[in-house]
Amino acid sequence: MIEEEIEVCNFTCRIIRSEDIRNPIVFLHGYIYTSDIWRDINVLSYLEEKNIPFIAIDMPYGLKSMCKPKTDDVELNVKVVERIVSNNKPLLVGASLGGYIAVRYSLRNPVKGLLLISPVRCLEDDLIRSYRNLNVKTYIIYGENDKIVPFEEMKKLSDHLNAKLIVYEDAGHPAYIDKPLKFREDLIELYYSVFRNKT
Repeated sequence: MIEEEIEVCNFTCRIIRSEDIRNPIVFLHGYIYTSDIWRDINVLSYLEEKNIPFIAIDMPYGLKSMCKPKTDDVELNVKVVERIVSNNKPLLVGASLGGYIAVRYSLRNPVKGLLLISPVRCLEDDLIRSYRNLNVKTYIIYGENDKIVPFEEMKKLSDHLNAKLIVYEDAGHPAYIDKPLKFREDLIELYYSVFRNKT
């Protein structure tokens, strides 16, 4: 596992990545987290054991992220992901605000799949009009005790994206933190379904 700072789009961003980053799982954290969260719930070490490529990015929108300067500008955040992902076609994982950036990214860049964890702002009018052009395998994870995003929004989003909606019992907005083993199972299931057959 490699941790490094990179210069991209006039930002200095930290990433945590595997040695091989071809066809990776790319992780975008929520507003109050950093890329450390994916390491803290042991998902990165699990992927490393399975030789699955990954990149976890500290994003400019993050309140505590190790990325300077900070900005909540959507276009700039999407550009950061575009530059880091480069010519790869990733499985994109986004939590909350990271899910929103993942959706915006996937509407103009090729992705293998999307795993969205209670993404915010994803029923904006321009997005709804664009979803008919997005044909990619998508999972949406929702914590049944989420106090930030209403279940009805996730149901509507899953209908628009033809996504599999997975509700985690006894979990809040960061359902992947509350149920890390379940999250890991769903992530691996989606990964194998879009990249290769499980062996």
